[in-house]
Amino acid sequence: MEGFSTNNAPSPAVVLPHYIFAALSFLVLAALTALSSESLLSHYFNPVLLSLTHIAALGWASMIIFGALYQLLPVILQVNLYSEKLAITSFILLSLGTIIMAWSFWKFSIGYWLQTGAILAFSGIIIFAVNIFFTANKNKKWNIDSDFIMTAVFWLLATGIIGILMVFNFRFVFLPESHLLYLKIHAHTGVIGWLLLLIIGVGSKLLPMFMLSHKINETKLKYAYYLINSGLILLIIHWLFFPEVNITWFFSLMIVAGIMAFISFVWEAYSSKLRKSDIGMKQSFAAIFLLFLPLLLGLFISSNPALEAPMLYRVYMVYGFSAFFGLTTSLILGQTLKTLPFIVWLSKYKSMIGKTKIPLPKELYSERIARWQYRFYLLAIALFIGGILMAETIMIKSGAMALLTTAVLYNINVFKILFHSAKKPAL
Repeated sequence: MEGFSTNNAPSPAVVLPHYIFAALSFLVLAALTALSSESLLSHYFNPVLLSLTHIAALGWASMIIFGALYQLLPVILQVNLYSEKLAITSFILLSLGTIIMAWSFWKFSIGYWLQTGAILAFSGIIIFAVNIFFTANKNKKWNIDSDFIMTAVFWLLATGIIGILMVFNFRFVFLPESHLLYLKIHAHTGVIGWLLLLIIGVGSKLLPMFMLSHKINETKLKYAYYLINSGLILLIIHWLFFPEVNITWFFSLMIVAGIMAFISFVWEAYSSKLRKSDIGMKQSFAAIFLLFLPLLLGLFISSNPALEAPMLYRVYMVYGFSAFFGLTTSLILGQTLKTLPFIVWLSKYKSMIGKTKIPLPKELYSERIARWQYRFYLLAIALFIGGILMAETIMIKSGAMALLTTAVLYNINVFKILFHSAKKPAL
């Protein structure tokens, strides 16, 4: 982040609570996964998996993305955040909504409490979207990165609308089609529309900057933008109105082509990098590599609709798992070590820059802990995927323990950064 002016960055009091809640959510998510790992071998529509998925999607991924965007968007666009009060309000609502929804799904209490949690979480999402839209509206230099970010926020709103309709449909049954159809749409708008587009939008700006890469061809990003969005929109229309036509594979191929265009962009940036990759960047590149798994599985599922149910459920499980715990989690684990130290470092040492010797942002966390975190994370992913596909409970339980270890190590580093005490300047 050294490449941007930080004059427009919001107060750390706005950003840091998001990182704290997300880190604790990841720890809770890993612990609950370890306690209920056998649920990964059952049908994907069950109370435990619904709870775990919403902790992962809202408490872990979306929460840390909200915080990171509040920090990065004003810095990237060179404008002030529209409202810090709205950001704090959104955080409170999303936090409460996530906790209530996770508990309600775990108990499969689909009445008042689940509805309350959904309303709170969706209210937080709406306030976040309003804040981001008004912030971006100040920007006079619109580019493809902005398109990705704003479109991702639109898809987040769409995901929230579908989700809240499904919550009330549990009780009042008014949706015309099967609940599983809307669950499929809800999941894909959330993972592809919200998370993937946001990752591409932010990643296309941050990854080249952290690698000191220059003169990257942004035409590839335009191909990625139009192919992914067109493919997703057509896929949803197909599922809703023309499910009898076997053309899912074609729209899936459009999305895959768009993602490959982004991967090509990242590879070009990597090939021209001037800076050696640190542990944070290595974990970020692992996310790009792990992106190939859901791509291949998505194509496999769309071209094999007659796959036998037990195997189909396991493939679906790995498909969803690799999207959340492969791409998204790996990127968050890596980029936390690039963004959080800088945010804390800036708040502690901004007044001392150029006046005395101060530590570098990377000195605020333990490189050794980060490396072990990375190793346990890769082990967890391998064990989970192998265990789910082969229906091996021992492998899944081992993967869950490796993931829990990853979460513990991640939290140690996060709180080490947060509780860093600024060194007094030499007299």
